[in-house]
Amino acid sequence: MNALVSRAVLRPGKKGIARWIEGRVFALMPYAFAFLRRWKPVAKLGGMVLTSRHDDVREVFATDPVFGVPYAPKLDVIMGGEPFFLGMADTPLYRRDTDAMRTVVRPGDLPGLAQKAEAMAEAIVAAAPGRLEVVDTLVRRVTFSVLGDYFGVPDPAGGDLRVWGTRLFEFQFADPKGDPALRADVEQIAPALRAHIDKEIVRRKAAPGKDDVLSRCLAQQKRGVPGFSDVEIRTNLMGFIVGGPPQPPMVVPQAMEQLLRRPKELAAAQAAARAGDDDLLWGYVQEAMRFDPLAPGLPRIVLADGVIARGTAHETVVKAGDTVLAAFASAMMDPRRLTDPARFDPHRPASDYIHFGYDLHQCFGRHINRATLHLMLKPLLRRPNLRRAPGGAGRLAKNGAFAESLTLVFD
Repeated sequence: MNALVSRAVLRPGKKGIARWIEGRVFALMPYAFAFLRRWKPVAKLGGMVLTSRHDDVREVFATDPVFGVPYAPKLDVIMGGEPFFLGMADTPLYRRDTDAMRTVVRPGDLPGLAQKAEAMAEAIVAAAPGRLEVVDTLVRRVTFSVLGDYFGVPDPAGGDLRVWGTRLFEFQFADPKGDPALRADVEQIAPALRAHIDKEIVRRKAAPGKDDVLSRCLAQQKRGVPGFSDVEIRTNLMGFIVGGPPQPPMVVPQAMEQLLRRPKELAAAQAAARAGDDDLLWGYVQEAMRFDPLAPGLPRIVLADGVIARGTAHETVVKAGDTVLAAFASAMMDPRRLTDPARFDPHRPASDYIHFGYDLHQCFGRHINRATLHLMLKPLLRRPNLRRAPGGAGRLAKNGAFAESLTLVFD
């Protein structure tokens, strides 16, 4: 099928025994991490160095001169060779570009984004006949609508931004073996999305329209601010679309699943939602995410010979060219830094969490996530007698790294 007109957000997943094995691997991963934290905190596994303890994971993220991000080659495919700061080291260009984007993605926008996300989620839940699919119908719809509007990138003519953004996200972050079929989709979608944003830039120059990130970029361009050429604007907007909206449909349904497994905590989260206590509700959703985060870990490439956990009993030498997986899912379960990590505690300190990375390449949109993720579930949590739909529909189904479906019912 032509990827440009597809309405299938996720590609077909594994079937039968292969899907069962994949599910078991994910289910057993916490036990494997617990073993590694105890006996081999820095382990060399199949050509990869895996770090599993909280301090070591933070060290890898914080030592950019030694542990660099590996994203540039695939970003070059997506961006047509134009540099995007996610793939950069800590250079003057990185600092210039991230500082430039902070002038157009502003803290003052967060309350409005939160309000829009909650209002759209409420409208979707209110229109549902007591039964709602959470992944696509609720979270993905809210995320791409609210953030696409905020960034100033509408759906392409004949295409679906949800499909395009998710397919590019999969290629960039969830395609370790280089699937040729996915690469073929990307070679259609990436240039089409670049052309779509280019056309939108031209259109908005002629008719500026509403206040959004694109209009602010064009205003900076008119002032002659560095970092806001047409190509740079397009590249940064593409980066936001690829790196941002595909994430909530993964982690928010997973958080909902974790709450459903804990009736006491689900009831408390519902009470917070009904009371309008958004900070407490965030505590419940963030803590639920800790039990099934976005990914097991994030990769880094060793740029120069170095040492992980220097001065400890598990000090490990790494060589230039090695790949390191900083397993933040394991780090957030490390009893050396978290009090009773197996206990669900919505009042944990912020320092316990590494959901959005750490230090230089910490997620640029983490504040947007903090403002909106829990509010996508709030209207659903407020409904009485919220429960799983009967049968398999009421259990979270996953397609590789992606949440695929979860259906709930309510009175």
